[in-house]
Amino acid sequence: MTGAPAPTLPAAVLWDMDGTLVDTEPYWIATEFALVERWGGTWSHEHALALVGNDLLVSGAYIREHAGIDRTPHQIVDELLDGVVARVREAVPWRPGARELLAATAAAGVPRALVTMSWRRFVDPVLAALPEGSFDAVVTGDQVDDGKPHPEPYLLAARALGVDPADCVAIEDSGTGATSAAAAGCTVLVVPHHVPVDAGERRVFRDSLVGLGLDDLAAVHRSVRGERA
Repeated sequence: MTGAPAPTLPAAVLWDMDGTLVDTEPYWIATEFALVERWGGTWSHEHALALVGNDLLVSGAYIREHAGIDRTPHQIVDELLDGVVARVREAVPWRPGARELLAATAAAGVPRALVTMSWRRFVDPVLAALPEGSFDAVVTGDQVDDGKPHPEPYLLAARALGVDPADCVAIEDSGTGATSAAAAGCTVLVVPHHVPVDAGERRVFRDSLVGLGLDDLAAVHRSVRGERA
């Protein structure tokens, strides 16, 4: 008697970072409030949540406009990064189940890419806290011309891994990121965290990454592709 066939795994798993792999949104929000106060502006939690998943320079322009501070988007981003990097170097706030699922895909030989709108100098301390080789490719916000929700970041990640985006599963926590991944052609496993995410094409929702494994990734991918188990 033969056992059940092994699940057909996605060609690659493409990971968002903020809110998906790590819960750094509170770091960003606290740093935004401190920056705006330092420059004599006003800020709100609602404005902060509006930035979740955005390209950093887009966020910098938004802060300049809505906080009413006399700083350029680049200056705002540099100051935000200084504050958030300092916090991450003290403690990396991992999302539940994320490292376990990342390790399972690595052990199975499934290629992995990190696809984040954070800039490289913020990403490096997070990568340093993971086992070496956790990601085969890294796409950051300072590498792309068009950030999320544009598909470019996910298209670039798939190209770096040598795979078709349609054969990949992307893991996201925001509508901005889910839109980017779906537009690139990926199956999107959405685990909302700080902001709600609307239902949409190529999106499959879960409450948490805790307990999810390779079979679950295969099932999510199969469900979007319309394949039978």
